[in-house]
Amino acid sequence: MKLLWKHLALSFAAAAGLAATPLWAQQNDKPLRLVVPFATGGAQDVIARYLGAKLTDRLGQSVIVDNKAGAGGIVAADAVAKAADGATVLLATGGAITIAPHLQAKLPYDPVHELVPVALVADTPMTLSVRTESPYKTVADVLRDAKARPGQVTYASTGNGTVSHLTGALLAQASGVNLLHVPYRGAAPAMTDLLGGQVAAIVTSVASIEPMVASGKARVLGTFSHAALPGMGTAPTIGEATGLPGMEVPVWVGVMAPARMPAASVEKLSAALVEVCNLPETKQRFAQLGAVNTCGGPAALGKVVAEDSQRWAKVIKQGGIKVD
Repeated sequence: MKLLWKHLALSFAAAAGLAATPLWAQQNDKPLRLVVPFATGGAQDVIARYLGAKLTDRLGQSVIVDNKAGAGGIVAADAVAKAADGATVLLATGGAITIAPHLQAKLPYDPVHELVPVALVADTPMTLSVRTESPYKTVADVLRDAKARPGQVTYASTGNGTVSHLTGALLAQASGVNLLHVPYRGAAPAMTDLLGGQVAAIVTSVASIEPMVASGKARVLGTFSHAALPGMGTAPTIGEATGLPGMEVPVWVGVMAPARMPAASVEKLSAALVEVCNLPETKQRFAQLGAVNTCGGPAALGKVVAEDSQRWAKVIKQGGIKVD
């Protein structure tokens, strides 16, 4: 799979040098359908609707946001992989593209051969956080206690097999400690138990933890990002806090299309998405959602996906992680 993703990224790097065609799609009267693998109201849904509004102006086509939640994004990814109308794309995240292939014995779609990268749009970074009353003041405090009490220091995640779970597992494996994973059905119940003291820490997104930080109920110990993040106080990156390599974990958001979509349409959509992503107002809007805009074309997304797939394959194998 590593070689396939590398080949895919290189192929689209070459395609990026081709002259863009003036047509969006073969059927100009057909709206673009942007399938979102989450319910309405979440950060990814808001990002999709923002992109849809901006793309409508640039493409001269209406954009319909279609929410298809279920099975960690597998339902949406499968629907897009099988779409044959030439005008359906996926707001893709790691769950269905770089995690599921390593957790599921068989998927109804092939993320390598049936979906192609269009554009890299955003990063919704993960954090390691605790409630304000926690005795842990630093990442080192958590890891020190975990070494002293193997398997007794708990961290909450937004579900078994999610990027939240796997990011915590990555930290534990790299640090050589045994953290006890406690999965929840989403961020809300996990946050409730964190604030109630039922779990010691939580690995969750900036978007989820920010309201708790703003209200003084939680504290961010570190961020799984390349640089410190605005709004997270003085929290260092996990890499800075631990000195460990590989602690930068992009929780990427991108757009992918069925492999059968005409190359000219992919190029045109990619150019429009990168243009929207680079707008100052996009950076501001994404920041309000706890996201960082990481604009890039097919090659950029292909590279991130390849690296992400390799990362989670290793974490899942080393941790013997399985899903029900």
